[in-house]
Amino acid sequence: MSVQERKQRERAVRERLIVATARELAEQQGWDAVTTRRLAERIEYSQPVLYSHFRGKREIIGAVALEGAAEVAAALRAAATGADGPTAQVTALARAYLDYAEHNPAVYDAMFHLDGGLTFANEDTPEPLKDAFAALLETLSAVAGAGVHPELFTEVFWAALHGLATLTRAGRLPPEDTQRRVDLLVDRLAML
Repeated sequence: MSVQERKQRERAVRERLIVATARELAEQQGWDAVTTRRLAERIEYSQPVLYSHFRGKREIIGAVALEGAAEVAAALRAAATGADGPTAQVTALARAYLDYAEHNPAVYDAMFHLDGGLTFANEDTPEPLKDAFAALLETLSAVAGAGVHPELFTEVFWAALHGLATLTRAGRLPPEDTQRRVDLLVDRLAML
């Protein structure tokens, strides 16, 4: 292995450590607790080293969001693949989305509530975000209904899931009724 390859590998390891540490700190104490000073202390590197990877907290949030999008895409595909039939697939997809949002609140915030410098729904959208949407589309396009544009249907279904996740987390919706909400959403919106 060349010196250059070793340095690139070490840089990638440091970058993953920064993102993992930011994510861990945000999940434990919230995003306000994530500062470059605290990250530098936790990873035992100087702040200039941290800045050599990310220009600041905004880029770190963006990196966490991209990691989360990849995880969501994998969770959605696994859930839909493991279910039998369209109704079960859409229900499993919805549950997987809501479960991810519930169990990874700081990552979910990075993806949808904080400014990570990411763009959505255009040519500049990073690939992990496009892939998360594609994971929804793969299952939902089969149940969009006649004459309904699959991407538009997926956007509406996703918006409903996002609303359920956000309102439940904020205490506006009682969590014990989550499955009933999912069943209603699937029944009424998916036209199965």
